[in-house]
Amino acid sequence: MSSKQEGRQAPLKVAFIHPDLGIGGAERLVVDAAVGLQQRGHEVVMYTSHHDSNHCFEETRDGTLEVLVKGNTIIPRTIFGKFYILCAILRQFHLCFSLLREHKDSYDVLFVDQLSACIPLLKLFCPSKIFFYCHFPDKKLARHETWLQNAYRAPVDLFEEWTTGMADTIVVNSDFTAGVFKRSFPSILKRPRTLYPPINFEAYDKVADINDPSVKILVSDKKLIVSINRFERKKDIALAVHAFAKLRDDKEISAELFSKMRLIVGGGYDPRVSENVDYKSELDVLATKTYGLKTFTLMPKSVDLIPDGTQVLFLCSFNDAQRSYLLSHAMVVLYTPSNEHFGITPVEAMYAKAPVIAANNGGPTESILHEKTGFLLPPTPEAWKDGIKTIVTERVDGTKMGQEGRKRAQEKFSLTAFVNQLEDVLDELASGGRPTKHHYDNVEYGVRVTVAIVFFGLWLKYWWF
Repeated sequence: MSSKQEGRQAPLKVAFIHPDLGIGGAERLVVDAAVGLQQRGHEVVMYTSHHDSNHCFEETRDGTLEVLVKGNTIIPRTIFGKFYILCAILRQFHLCFSLLREHKDSYDVLFVDQLSACIPLLKLFCPSKIFFYCHFPDKKLARHETWLQNAYRAPVDLFEEWTTGMADTIVVNSDFTAGVFKRSFPSILKRPRTLYPPINFEAYDKVADINDPSVKILVSDKKLIVSINRFERKKDIALAVHAFAKLRDDKEISAELFSKMRLIVGGGYDPRVSENVDYKSELDVLATKTYGLKTFTLMPKSVDLIPDGTQVLFLCSFNDAQRSYLLSHAMVVLYTPSNEHFGITPVEAMYAKAPVIAANNGGPTESILHEKTGFLLPPTPEAWKDGIKTIVTERVDGTKMGQEGRKRAQEKFSLTAFVNQLEDVLDELASGGRPTKHHYDNVEYGVRVTVAIVFFGLWLKYWWF
């Protein structure tokens, strides 16, 4: 390892290992982290099992970051729509085998996130230090509703705890996640550090070009209420549709004002993912059949003209220019998930000077200041209807809220602050400091790793084969 220069480690070689470089909060974080480190002079490479140039962030497409794709065609994402976590683990193994075969001695630090399954493999055959960023324990995201699901998840959950504890250092995205982490993984003794996801202000300072065909179709005189999230049921996007419709049905605002409003539901949409397809269809049915709202859908790269009477617009996998336009023209941004581990959208909205409404639980309680940069409300249509009404009828000063939001985003969630903290952790890690403590530490490390791998192998053999 190179010597320190002026109190800081010389530039490090860092490899990011991420399952799918699509569009989402986790992907935004690793891309920003990689770009930030690269701008500081560190050498960065991103390894992934899937990268679609039509469904990704620009930095991974335009040559800013080096992206290596391995294992995309050999192992499927699911088996008949099931066994998602098993396939994800096998894809990650294949990705890491490729790294070990070609570049096992090339990196100082391996930045692993989302899946910890590969950590024992990397520890056994690679001299690099392992940095694990936990967005949220997978065991808390998975369903455990039936005995079959419990039987399927039991070894996976145990394996997740074992492998996570083998990382050289662990970082989480919020204090909320840190608390869930501690309760979920009692054998990991050290509380992980909190490193809030950042946003790259330069990317958000770009003014959307209204002559861009993808932006031009969004331009209207409508008052925009914007919801941004992946099309997944756990994101509870239906809450936004219910609250929007209740504004009209409960006659909380005049018919004339409602006719000037449009709800835009935008977010990550992957046609390969059945849940994205099914949930978007469910939301459309909810809006049209239940509430009689007029809807329209824009798929990626579509430049179809939006009918003027559209009340709910579904914007699937919007691009950066469209995002900039929506955030800068939104009267209010709705962030619907409950118990979200962090949520980057509220920070993006605050920086764009848009008031935010979010659930009064989880990570958004650490980013949004209630009644100052937005509202933290119980996740019910009635409460959110009232919150939207308060803003669109100008009972509160939305402009002042937006200004306070931008100030908070600049102070707490800058990419500079994030990279400074990340560099400190990586420098400490590279120099051997602050390893993760695990209650298995009194057992020979090699034996511990071997037991974990054998256990998982036996489970594969007798459960799957």
